[in-house]
Amino acid sequence: MGALAFDSLAYAKTLKEAGFTEQQAEALAESQARLIDERLATKEDLKMLELRLKHDLTLRLGSLMVIGIGVVAMLGKLL
Repeated sequence: MGALAFDSLAYAKTLKEAGFTEQQAEALAESQARLIDERLATKEDLKMLELRLKHDLTLRLGSLMVIGIGVVAMLGKLL
């Protein structure tokens, strides 16, 4: 996954100001940063997925066309 901008220090500071202890705020900020890094897709991730899907669909369509042409050619010889 690509990098997302997440300011864990500012997040921890906001949590402390809201009444969290320093230890709680740091633990939560660290877990949120890890979650964002591991689980969220960036625009670049989505572009790569789109390219991969287009490639796969192009290969499948090409295969279907080759099979279809082969079937038509075989039927032409039989009839």
